Amino acid sequence: MKPNRKLAQTTTPDGACLTLHEHDGSFCIRMNGQGLMHSSVTASEIQLGELAVARVSSLVDPSVLVGGLGLGYTLKSVLQNVGSQAKILVVELIPCIVDWNREFLSGVNGALLNEPRVEIILADVWDVISRSGLDQYDAILLDIDNGPTAMVQKQNARLYDRRGLRMMADALKRCGRVAFWSARPDPAFAKRLQDVGFKVEAVPAKLYPNAKRCTCTIYVADKYVADK
Repeated sequence: MKPNRKLAQTTTPDGACLTLHEHDGSFCIRMNGQGLMHSSVTASEIQLGELAVARVSSLVDPSVLVGGLGLGYTLKSVLQNVGSQAKILVVELIPCIVDWNREFLSGVNGALLNEPRVEIILADVWDVISRSGLDQYDAILLDIDNGPTAMVQKQNARLYDRRGLRMMADALKRCGRVAFWSARPDPAFAKRLQDVGFKVEAVPAKLYPNAKRCTCTIYVADKYVADK
């Protein structure tokens, strides 16, 4: 039996232990021993990227913000569904995640960090969006927690309250879209999105293509601006 190898370890801003593991060619990131993401379970991340940029795929130079790098599958999906002039800003809180992608995961999606369309910023996505100003992005994707429940750091909770959602709405261009990955349905979160003024769709998603049922949810929220 091939061993499960721990390749690297770091600490999150909240003091949790984050580790990267490899087993038989597959990779996994865990927090305090709990799996966050796995390279063999990526269908929902790919679907997140597809849904998030579906409205802007025909634009010549869309501007897309991706919150969270992880194992790079959401970024890969975005790149496959936008044109050659797109500008994709990837915001990652934990520097070691970027380092791991370059050092250990270059054969997975780490090479995508060298793509001309991609810019990596090491920062809290809240800070980046709050400084963005109005009408900056055609699409925003958030895959930084297990959904609208802060996990990686407690401060992420502010992204999912009404103030955070209004901030994202302001940062989106006219008819822009924000998409969130969630480990489970969250009707209260969908209601908050609607209260802020988004048109919301909860899309069931599978963890892997051949799964018999959908176990997670992608929340797609569209910004609409009334014609003058």
